[in-house]
Amino acid sequence: MAAEKLAQAAEALGIEMKVETQGSIGAENVLDDNDVKEADGIIIAADKDVALDRFAGKRVLSVPVADGIHRPEQLIEQVRSAPVHVGGAAAGGGGGDGSGSGGGGKERSAAYKALMNGVSHMIPFVVVGGLLLAVSIALGGHTTPKGIEFDKDSFWFYVNALGGLGFKLMLPIFSGYIAFALGDRPALVPGMIGGFLAYDGMTIYGADANAGFLGAIATGFLAGYLVVWIRKVKVPKFVQPIMPIIVIPIVSTLALGLFYIYVIGQPISWLFTHLTSWLNGMTGSSAIVLGALIGLMIAFDMGGPVNKTAFLVAVGLIGTNNAVMGMAAAAIPVMPLGQGLATLLRRKLYSDQERETGIAALFMGFFGISEGAIPFAAARPAQVIPANMLGGAVAGAIAGVAGVTDSVPHGGPIVSLFGAVGGAAMFFVAIAAGTAVTALTTNALIDLKGRKAARQGADGLAVAAGSGADAPAAGSLVAEPVPAGVGSGARVDAGSGGSAALSPVAEPSTQPSTPSATQTSTDGVGGADAAGASPEVLSGYLTSQTVKVQLASQDKEAAIREMAEMLASTGNVRDVDELVRVALAREAQGTTGLGEEIAIPHAKTDAVSSPTVGFARSVEGIEWGSLDGTRAKLVFMISVPEAAAGDEHLRILALLSRKLMDPGFRARLMDAPTTGAVLEVLGEIR
Repeated sequence: MAAEKLAQAAEALGIEMKVETQGSIGAENVLDDNDVKEADGIIIAADKDVALDRFAGKRVLSVPVADGIHRPEQLIEQVRSAPVHVGGAAAGGGGGDGSGSGGGGKERSAAYKALMNGVSHMIPFVVVGGLLLAVSIALGGHTTPKGIEFDKDSFWFYVNALGGLGFKLMLPIFSGYIAFALGDRPALVPGMIGGFLAYDGMTIYGADANAGFLGAIATGFLAGYLVVWIRKVKVPKFVQPIMPIIVIPIVSTLALGLFYIYVIGQPISWLFTHLTSWLNGMTGSSAIVLGALIGLMIAFDMGGPVNKTAFLVAVGLIGTNNAVMGMAAAAIPVMPLGQGLATLLRRKLYSDQERETGIAALFMGFFGISEGAIPFAAARPAQVIPANMLGGAVAGAIAGVAGVTDSVPHGGPIVSLFGAVGGAAMFFVAIAAGTAVTALTTNALIDLKGRKAARQGADGLAVAAGSGADAPAAGSLVAEPVPAGVGSGARVDAGSGGSAALSPVAEPSTQPSTPSATQTSTDGVGGADAAGASPEVLSGYLTSQTVKVQLASQDKEAAIREMAEMLASTGNVRDVDELVRVALAREAQGTTGLGEEIAIPHAKTDAVSSPTVGFARSVEGIEWGSLDGTRAKLVFMISVPEAAAGDEHLRILALLSRKLMDPGFRARLMDAPTTGAVLEVLGEIR
């Protein structure tokens, strides 16, 4: 979707673009050396790490996939002033930090990328294992009091065994690749062994329940961060060569394994025991309450202690109270069916890989294989798990009220086709209702999160990735969309886990605006046009009182104080010292030196009574910490009260950012001889 949105935006802007995507089937439309050589900039729209070595010497903008979807026009503008990636090659056109991040939305954390790395490696095991199980059940299974079984040593017996092996590897792979993303290769062994403990701790150390996929997440992160910590330990030089292949894997595996067995495993067993006792005490309760409770527990962790408790209690009552197994059987398929349906209803909310997994999940759900929903729950636990639980509760409650029964320890529509379900019509109604609730709730929660991210992405109009601050920094200029037809011959490559290469774009033309307000210069610096009309600048927040054609200060702190005192001349500043303190605190988070000889220090504080903007020049330039190494010669200072720290603050930043990308505008601003002339140039900002 990111690739598609960027392509559409580039076409609207008259920009030539090439897109490379890195999805579930690998890289497609790969950029060759000539593409990179001719490109003016690279956009990386990805939620995983992308190698940047081939982009050394190019401007690189790194943002989450969501930014590529929600604000492609701004990214295309931003990349033109993004920092140059140094990498292993000489940087061109000014220095860079080699980070590859040039602004935009908040970049995904290392923990999020690690989680997604685990999910992407786990998905093939879920799909292959689940589909083999489903096919074997459909074509070779038959019901017994113990569940669905196969004739020993038959063809379908072995197909089923292969599917089970895929599931057995699923959690070790998941946990291992979470750890790998954090701690590299030395973390793979402890991560996988920890994942296997989460899958089959009952066999290994006699636990009463396994931790399931939530336990695998825990072991993956524990292993990864443990390895990161061990690698920081100083060791003698002769030990260093064997650290990554012997010492770190052994120490981390022992530490994690023993910690899991003695610290994590025991509480899980305790939880399992007490949940079982509690649930057994509920069997005399109202059918609707018990059904909802069984459904909630079945849907919570898909194989973990909570799920297993509800399932085993239901199995234990087969023969004496088959209705409890009926509740569980109705809830079991809801998670994979609901997640699969969600990907069909709102395809644009999901990646290609997720949509493919959704089709497989639908198939698995029909055969009562709840693990088909695990990739979705692992990737978006805050949205998917509550939706699963709500749908499971609905299905369980309807089955309980309708008196649905199940005589075999298995769930899903398949058991009804085998003749094991009593009240089949209401059984299917319960499954359908639970599936619909899960799908609709999942999409609503994902959409809600997306809208929240989009509102925060409005911060993307003024947010520097990596600083978590509220304005452009580290050489990134964020722009609003430019009119269609602006620019020619650009090349952009982007996508879900991909990158975008942008070739040269013509700068937008600018037209001076008509003066709309009369203001008189009083600073006497540079000879203001005392009797002339001056344009209104930035809604009147910037006036002749807040313009200096030459700063006296030689360093950043002094310049900020000098500009704060200038803003105080308007009467809008209650406390100059507090304004300076807040502005310097913002600088400590990340420089507001944007590069191209521009700096925009700013402060949100009640030390000012209304939004006020100042502009000053420094012919010699002031060292501002800009990543391109340039000294700041054009300095804007924005001060707003806390109450105006939202839309108005961002609007000012967006207007400035867009206009300051025009080199002609910057040149006119630098050459304007008087305060009046400066205001005339600034009046072009719209």
